[in-house]
Amino acid sequence: MADVKISAEIRKEFGKGASRRLRRENKVPGVVYGHGGEPVHVALPGYDLMMALKTSNVLITLDIEGRQELVIPKAVQREAIRGFLIHVDLLVVKRGEKVTVEIPVHAEGDLAPGPNLLEHVLNTLPVEAEATHIPESVTVSIEGLAAGDSILAKDIPLPNGTSLAVDGDTVVLNVLTAQVEASAEGGAEGEGEAAGE
Repeated sequence: MADVKISAEIRKEFGKGASRRLRRENKVPGVVYGHGGEPVHVALPGYDLMMALKTSNVLITLDIEGRQELVIPKAVQREAIRGFLIHVDLLVVKRGEKVTVEIPVHAEGDLAPGPNLLEHVLNTLPVEAEATHIPESVTVSIEGLAAGDSILAKDIPLPNGTSLAVDGDTVVLNVLTAQVEASAEGGAEGEGEAAGE
């Protein structure tokens, strides 16, 4: 998995006004916590952080004014409309330590022929993994599945050293019968005929 280096400054000012000033300078307020230490309030470079967060559960080597900390993003707040970073919580981790994270679930393959529809009950799967070996995602085959079939958490193959942090019988993917609306199809045909006149 990706290991990214980012430099951070310790924040001395707090409150909405201070946070707005930081964002105008293209910096993101954040807090670094974990391992029993006092939380450290930091300002992070907006562009570097945005690029790092494109990778799920990215491992970041954070340089806080000369002190190195290994961290993973634990909570990311974004502006609702434009998606700008507003605040980030970073959890301090140690090499060899197990952490609980959520990783994206990707489906591959084709469902059985017919009106079948894939439902993602969970878009991410809670797992426990070594902090420096967190998988970026898991992939599961849906080849040939039909309405009524489900994929449970325990059915998803996990990399070595990674274990489920959720009940194995939790439904992750479900195949439903797609609702075919005859009236909508009839309406579309009618419009086509009217256009051809």
